[in-house]
Amino acid sequence: MSRPHPLLPDYYDDLRQRENFVRSLFDASAAHYDRINNIMSLGSGAWYRRRMLRPHGVVAGHRVLDIAVGTGLLAREAEAVVGRAGLVVGLDASFGMLAQARLSLNLPLVQGQAEALPFADASFDAVTMGYALRHMADFAIVFAEFRRVLKPGGRLLILEIARAESRFAQAAAEMWFGQAIPAICGVVMRSRRSRQLMRYYWDTIRECVPAPTIEAELAAAGFAGVGSTATLGIFRQYRGIRQIG
Repeated sequence: MSRPHPLLPDYYDDLRQRENFVRSLFDASAAHYDRINNIMSLGSGAWYRRRMLRPHGVVAGHRVLDIAVGTGLLAREAEAVVGRAGLVVGLDASFGMLAQARLSLNLPLVQGQAEALPFADASFDAVTMGYALRHMADFAIVFAEFRRVLKPGGRLLILEIARAESRFAQAAAEMWFGQAIPAICGVVMRSRRSRQLMRYYWDTIRECVPAPTIEAELAAAGFAGVGSTATLGIFRQYRGIRQIG
């Protein structure tokens, strides 16, 4: 499914210009990103990520590709699960995020795009992505790449923030993610770029593609066992399996 990039009405109309601008926001905010994330999740982010991996098929000894690794928040938890017998590889388009990740992670980190993964077919037991699906412009291409690099029987896990299932939860999310977090970034981090990134973050949540559409795109890309669940009505986990044979 080809769709417009998440909204950035105050900046650029051209898709490539928008993508470059967003990447620059991540580059500029990399040093503050872990602190921002800890505030956003009220300190529960690491626990939540760790809790999601095992039930969705990531186990000891697995080779895992973490797409949009960022500063390594999900990769760090995956590394603890797969242990020394396994391997976690991180990929991100942002040089700034990768540089920050290298300060705390001792694992392969690759600069690249989800739409053209620089890995051989059937290379990984699991592919994970944390909170970056909203930044992808063409799900069909991205999901086809995810499936290509998975081994037969390999698992896909996408963690995402989506529109809430109730008006109350959506209003609470807008107050927290759309208003409080950008304001906190401006005061605590004193970073205009981090504040812009968090405003963009909320734009992508508000304009995100509905879960049934994403599930349909995963099925169309050839994934089996497609489905999703939601925690607190807004934190959604998408799953799929590359069929054997």
